[in-house]
Amino acid sequence: MAKKLDLGLLWNSIAGVVGGGLGGQLIGMLGIGAGPSGGLDIASIVGSIASGGVGGGVVMAVVGLIKSALAKGK
Repeated sequence: MAKKLDLGLLWNSIAGVVGGGLGGQLIGMLGIGAGPSGGLDIASIVGSIASGGVGGGVVMAVVGLIKSALAKGK
């Protein structure tokens, strides 16, 4: 499945950065994170990395699915 969603190095990176930022902000706003945003304790750092990773993966998957759907339509 990951091969179908691959956007190439540049677009995977862009989607990861955008999704990571959005995911981190969303988790922080919902208060689900381990601690206050921007904290320097280990729980905050791990929570930020995890939420950024999940957000990046979700955005990359969504963009990949859209790309695949558009390619099938041509």
